[in-house]
Amino acid sequence: MEPVSMAQAVRLIGAPTDYGANRRGVDMGPSAIRYAGLADQLRAAGVEPIEAGDIRAPYAEECDPETRSLRTGTAKFLEETKAVCTQLAETVESALAAGEIPVVLGGDHSVAIGSVSGSAAASPIGAIWFDAHADLNTPSTSPSGNIHGMPLAALLGIGEFADQEWATAPNLQEGNIALVGLRSADEAERALLDERELTVFTMSDIDRRGITAVVDDALAVATDGVDEIHVSLDLDWLDPTEAPGVGTPVRGGVTYREAHAAMEQVAARSAVRSLDLVEVNPTLDRSNETAELATELAASALGKRIL
Repeated sequence: MEPVSMAQAVRLIGAPTDYGANRRGVDMGPSAIRYAGLADQLRAAGVEPIEAGDIRAPYAEECDPETRSLRTGTAKFLEETKAVCTQLAETVESALAAGEIPVVLGGDHSVAIGSVSGSAAASPIGAIWFDAHADLNTPSTSPSGNIHGMPLAALLGIGEFADQEWATAPNLQEGNIALVGLRSADEAERALLDERELTVFTMSDIDRRGITAVVDDALAVATDGVDEIHVSLDLDWLDPTEAPGVGTPVRGGVTYREAHAAMEQVAARSAVRSLDLVEVNPTLDRSNETAELATELAASALGKRIL
């Protein structure tokens, strides 16, 4: 594998929210990831971290707990999520304008609405979604009303999100989206995946073909006709034995080594425009090991190599 050439500056942006999740504590994810040594890991990868602090996100206790309606459906903390994601999109755009790679530290996965829409604001982009879940529910199909299960639907303007300009990313086409490692999807999400042009690689595909073949194909999909991609890494993509500190664990995920191999392939393509690390919940973790894993995977995605 040839050495990769990465941008020299990475802007770290915290998005400390837990509005979109069932389990409290994921709002402490940005602090846990920083504490686990993210800056040092990135320097070891040959990039210079620039600390941008956190997006302002009021505690859930400060907010109206009522579920907000979107026509026929409901989405919890909709206005708060909108405010955070709008700020986040602007901050991501600013980082890109300065020639930096924005790395967004979640927070629950609803923050990807802001990071991806900001990253895609100026020009077309592809996306790889490393996640146990499909994230394609809408307010009318979600069993819980939790927005962390809706970010892809929001970005694509599906269902009630069709008229929510703050949430959609017109420069992200579903033909350039690959979901990798899926192993949990609701009935409505499965129907959408049958109807739409998104590409899905389940854990069964990884079991059968191996992680490198699957990620090669995912990269081909995400970069088809576009130069750069957004990588959204939900730590529940990994098996709970590897990453226990997540709010919605699903057994049967990827291993530590498979996750690093995937991120190393991403780095080798030299196409990363922006990156999410989401759903780290230190209150459910063991000795901050999930946050430490997040830092290592970020470094691999941005160019850290063994040799």
